[in-house]
Amino acid sequence: MKKLFLLLLLVFIHSCDKPEQIDHTRDTERFGLVANKAIVVSAREEASKIGLSILQKGGNAFDAMVATEMSLAVAYPFAGNLGGGGFMVYRMENGEKGSLDYREKAPLASSKKMYQDEQGNVTPEKTKLGGLAVGVPGTVSGIFAVHKKFGSLPMEEILAPVIDLARNGYVVTAHQAETLKKYSENFISENNDTILFAKSYAAGDTLKNPALANTLERIVKNGKKEFYEGETAKLMIEYLKVHGGIMTMQDLKLYQAVWRDPVTFNYKDLGIISMPPPSSGGIVMGQILKMAEPYPLEKYGHNSIKTIQVLTEAERRAYADRSFYLGDPDFVKIPSDTLLSDSYLKGRMDNFSFSKATSSKEIEHGEIAGYESMETTHYSIIDQFGNAIAATTTLNGAYGSKLYVDELGFFLNNEMDDFSAKPGSPNMFGLIGAEANSIAPGKRMLSSMTPTIVEKNGELWLTLGSPGGSTIITSVLQTILNVSEFGMTMQEAVNAPRFHHQWLPDVVLFETDSFDENLLDSLKLKGYKVNEGESMIIGKVDAIRVLPSGKLEGGADKRGDDTALGF
Repeated sequence: MKKLFLLLLLVFIHSCDKPEQIDHTRDTERFGLVANKAIVVSAREEASKIGLSILQKGGNAFDAMVATEMSLAVAYPFAGNLGGGGFMVYRMENGEKGSLDYREKAPLASSKKMYQDEQGNVTPEKTKLGGLAVGVPGTVSGIFAVHKKFGSLPMEEILAPVIDLARNGYVVTAHQAETLKKYSENFISENNDTILFAKSYAAGDTLKNPALANTLERIVKNGKKEFYEGETAKLMIEYLKVHGGIMTMQDLKLYQAVWRDPVTFNYKDLGIISMPPPSSGGIVMGQILKMAEPYPLEKYGHNSIKTIQVLTEAERRAYADRSFYLGDPDFVKIPSDTLLSDSYLKGRMDNFSFSKATSSKEIEHGEIAGYESMETTHYSIIDQFGNAIAATTTLNGAYGSKLYVDELGFFLNNEMDDFSAKPGSPNMFGLIGAEANSIAPGKRMLSSMTPTIVEKNGELWLTLGSPGGSTIITSVLQTILNVSEFGMTMQEAVNAPRFHHQWLPDVVLFETDSFDENLLDSLKLKGYKVNEGESMIIGKVDAIRVLPSGKLEGGADKRGDDTALGF
């Protein structure tokens, strides 16, 4: 009888071993791709495919990171880049963790008031378009730093399929055709001529970029020096001089990616590893989650009025702190420990009430004694060895400054807009900055990019991140909560409707047609200003979850062409 009971018990436990026991091919709305060993999730199928092919050759997550990053530069020039920068967080199979900062820097000829006129007013066009908007690119330095420290395959082998993709072309998607059409006039006006991407493309067309293939071949042959000191560097600087840029060969030669200690904090039984300054992502997300932790979100329910209130009020306070305290840690002292301390954050929520909204006019940065872009892209990788990376890369605005170096085959960033051109003036994402993020030669601009890895009970559990400018942080944290508090699968979690608040402007953004009108009306009655913008999209999260069986589930956001592939 005991044997029969044990047998029945084992069958019951086995049948409850979700979600990996479910036939995922019949439930693709709920479950993403499930793989036994490795997954790559990125904004384009071509990039995920090339990244995965590197893993299948025996490469590790870091080899695949280099391949995926460069493939996005080819097939997703909207945000993938050689002329921009980014951040990566990693966790090794043995639990070792770290982060890489390959964020752009202000050229040495930059100055604090370079975008202000004689009356002290900011000229926003100069921070967004043309040569003066361009920061010193960090992406190429980033991939070589990763490869030097962790790479296992030769760079030539890693980049060979990327070069083939650029030379032989990739298929234009409907989304891509739409954005190219939208910006074609900007491309022509900023470059004073037509460019490869200003031509008319329809979904299904093949787009070839031989100039980028040639640039990548020179980089394979000559290494990092090619981009920062070689022919590629010279062509870039000559081009920028013609278009009003101030970057020099010295700026390029001096650029170095920097390994940094990640921001780490706990939320209940989760250990969260995220990006430190000059990204604001890790600290701000940590503040929001820790302010929300005392409230029973699971009991309130997903996107219920109480859950929305708690997160909105925590976001309001965290973004107020962001605007005042955060910047480049090489230039300003950041009170990270205090900002993430339980006592400080408890005090920040003292004046929160479920009965009515707190006005952002009443909220300033907290008192401490002594004291990025809609057009970003993210990819997540877990390899067959158990290593995980989360990487977010950007040109800042769509196609960056719109400047395209025709001989080199890539766009240049407009990251200078992420500085506080004038403390108190908003950037393109409406974010207010202070002295900590003012412009200085050689300084890295503050970012919202939030590549994140989550441990559960000390084991690897999630890797994720998102594009979305100032909404990146809230997109990532809501996705974590969707899985941890509300029991969603990885695919459900990335697909779920999102909302966002960032202190100023004092408005709660909701994705269009995704929230019940009665709920929104109830929030309005409590004093919340609600905005459901036309076709508003908040973030595009790409994530991977380690299932209880050890298998992996990829979540590729339905809001774009994002694709998860694995084996």
